[in-house]
Order: sequence, then structure tokens, then C-alpha cells
Amino acid sequence: MNLYEKLVEVRKVVPYLQKDKKGHGFNYVASSDTLGSLKSKMDEVGVLLVPSVERSEISDHTTAKGGHNYFTVLTMQFTWINAEKPEERIVCGWTGQGLDSGEKGVGKAMTYAEKYFMLKFFNIATDQDDPDSFKGKHSLPEMLSDEQIAKIKDFLKSDKCSEPDLLTWAKVERVEDIPADKYNMALAGLAKRVAA
Repeated sequence: MNLYEKLVEVRKVVPYLQKDKKGHGFNYVASSDTLGSLKSKMDEVGVLLVPSVERSEISDHTTAKGGHNYFTVLTMQFTWINAEKPEERIVCGWTGQGLDSGEKGVGKAMTYAEKYFMLKFFNIATDQDDPDSFKGKHSLPEMLSDEQIAKIKDFLKSDKCSEPDLLTWAKVERVEDIPADKYNMALAGLAKRVAA
């Protein structure tokens, strides 16, 4: 088989991936699930995917609390190689982005780029891409309004209220990710602490 025929065989393996991981208030397909769903077929037909970084840009952003986040943009190339005939190659340009408060921005950008390259190259549908999919049959939690978020943040300005404790209780990473159905309980708990 030539390289194009092999890639078609890989494409046939995964028509759809469900967004079954959760974080930051949304569902997503994990990078490991994307690559894991294709790797054994890639090995079977003998194709390699070689990533390379052509250019990187890193910018420093100061957060509202005076910390730093580093935004990384990588201009990349992904090269498909036929292991039986290494001269057969397909080179695809791609971009990846990553945001981190430390040194992990490049790794995040590469992981993000690889996952979305694979999803889009092989036309793999995910819940968001397919309106008749799993997501359409199951409702997502309603999120807080801007007014509700502002009210919670006002309570958190008190010395008696701890944002980390609230986030741990709600099992989220940001106030904005608290589901609306937990709003009244969160507000009641914060009000009790302020009144104490």
C-alpha cells in the first residue's frame, strides 16, 4: 500500500470519539484517547508521524493577582512517513497553543497541537462536532450568570471566606465553573461564614 492508502486504513478505525473527560466547566476528548485510538492501526499498517517545531513564540501575561502566565504558540509540521518506503511523505503545517504559569507551556502546546491535528486530519467527529451525538442526548449543567459570579466573589473578599475551600467543595478550579444548581448552597455557606 502507498502512504495515502495506509492513512485511509487508519482513518477507518475511529469514526467518533466521545468527550468523556471533564475540566474547567466543559467536556473534552483527552489527548491520550485520541492517539491511543489510532496508534495500533498506525503500527499495523506501518506509518510514522513525526512532529517538528518550526517556530515558537512565548509571551508573558500578568494575572489579576500579580502572578504570571506564559502563553506559548508553536508553528509546527507533522510529517507522515511510510515505514516501508521512507521517501513517501506527507508534510502538514499546524499550530499549537499552551498557557501555563510555569515551564509547561511548550508541552501543553505540543499536546494540544497533536490531538487536534489527529482529530482533524482523520475527520474524527467529537460530541461538539456532531449535533446528533451523545452530547445532544444528555444535558450539560447550567452555569452561573455574571451576576451570580460577582455575588460569590464579593463574599470571598471577606477574611472569613476562603476561595480554595469553596472551589474544593464545588469540585471546580474557578468560581466561574460552579454549576448553577450549587449556587444557592455556595451562597448560603458563604453568608453563614461572613455572619459568624
